[in-house]
Formats: sequence, C-alpha cells, structure tokens
Amino acid sequence: IQWQNFASWLIAGALVVSGAALVCALLALLPGRRTAAALPHFVLLLATWIVGFFNALMHARDAWASMPGGLVLSVITVALGLVATFFAARAPRIGGVE
Repeated sequence: IQWQNFASWLIAGALVVSGAALVCALLALLPGRRTAAALPHFVLLLATWIVGFFNALMHARDAWASMPGGLVLSVITVALGLVATFFAARAPRIGGVE
C-alpha cells in the first residue's frame, strides 16, 4: 500500500532532520550560549526523536498492522515537535539583532 511507503520515507527524512536539530540544540546548552529555553527545547527534541524512532519501527510493519498505533505515534511526534519549536522560537537570539 503506497501510503505506508510514503509515511516510512517521510518519517526517515524527519528523523535525519530532527537529528541535525538535536545536535544544534545540544550545542545551545554549552556555557555562554545557554538560555532559559535551551534545556526544555533539547529535552522536547530528544523526546520527539525517540517517539519518531518508535514510529518508524511501527511503520516498518505491514500496512494494516501499523494502524492505529502508527497514526497515534505520528500525532504525538508532531505535537512534541510543535511544542519544541515553540520553545526554540521564544528563546532570545545570541549575537543577532532582536
């Protein structure tokens, strides 16, 4: 079933991109660059990546066997990603123009 293949590729791409964001969030935890929102942002991104990884494992199953668990994990992953983005957007910028 094609929607299952598309979802698997989309999740794999999201894991790569969120992994890069996770590394950047980890660098924001370094002394001198740390803000009040840096730790919640990192923790939420880590939770997003972990839930997304389990979502990828869920979508690796047969198309009908992955439902409804795959859909639920996808919704949770998106919600965690949106909350992490909120924390990143409200953090003050260091070295830039406000």
